[in-house]
Amino acid sequence: MPSTLQAVSFDAHDPAGPAGFWAALLGRPLVEEPGGVFLPGDDTQVGLRFTRSDAARTGRNRLHLHLTSDTSEAQHRTVATALELGASHLDVGQRPEEGHIVLADPAGNEFCVIEAGNAFLAGCGFLGEIACEGSRATGVFWSEALGWPLVWDENGETAVQSPAGGTKIAWGGPPVTPPTGSSRQRFDLTAGDRHAEADRLVALGAKVLETGTDTATVLADPDGNEFRLTSGAVPGT
Repeated sequence: MPSTLQAVSFDAHDPAGPAGFWAALLGRPLVEEPGGVFLPGDDTQVGLRFTRSDAARTGRNRLHLHLTSDTSEAQHRTVATALELGASHLDVGQRPEEGHIVLADPAGNEFCVIEAGNAFLAGCGFLGEIACEGSRATGVFWSEALGWPLVWDENGETAVQSPAGGTKIAWGGPPVTPPTGSSRQRFDLTAGDRHAEADRLVALGAKVLETGTDTATVLADPDGNEFRLTSGAVPGT
């Protein structure tokens, strides 16, 4: 059975700050964990985790979140709410005609509030997309790793989505910047048999970076992005 994507994890100097922000913005509960805070998802909405780390940020983030809007008014309400909760506007070179609004959460993690009428994210829910830097090979890898079909595969760009629907994960294609240092963001996976699943993921193109504890293995996908595989349910689920 394929791995289950339990959360997208973000390193933070103070996990409570960004975790509280996202819990309020997404309307999710906070679950305290050793060393961090977990915001559970469900069958169609990916969970988020904020983990304590003293590591300094090096380079740009390799993934960011996209929030959807049913109407123009809803987009402006989401932006206003985010700003009240501690977000800030961010200029990453976006053009006004693109329609989306780029913000940063209190920990500096970029996210976009997408304009109404975006057909690609229609029906994906409020947390509509995890937008990643990555190659087509990595998109194909994650499709096979999670058992999620490719719902987009054009010009090197790929996207996958759970068979249940909901949040899409997309990779923007070339050029892909090689990762530098330890990943500040990663996917947290669970599997009933961690060792057998790690072997399967390696056969698909992953690389084992460290075996970790008795319940965790750290691997890298074909682009070198770290992810974490645990046995059974991660605490907080």
